[in-house]
Amino acid sequence: MAVTGIISALIIGLVIGVLGRLVVPGRQSIPIWLTIVIGIVAALIGTALAAAFGVADTKGIDWIELILQVVLAGIGVAVTAGMYGRRSVR
Repeated sequence: MAVTGIISALIIGLVIGVLGRLVVPGRQSIPIWLTIVIGIVAALIGTALAAAFGVADTKGIDWIELILQVVLAGIGVAVTAGMYGRRSVR
């Protein structure tokens, strides 16, 4: 992977991760690097799911793919924030 590919993956991961944080109610006490990682993983899984459902390549913006990615990021943020919060309380 080229440097531009890594930078674009980080930017997309950040955007998807932040959108995932926005859809989860309340305050999430996870660091930004973990949000980026969750966003990158959600973007990859969401793209694979969209391809499996046959909605990855549509005319214009792939809204269904984007919604899948944000929902997966929201689930990932909620689960991780719950686990991260419990670990730091102990």
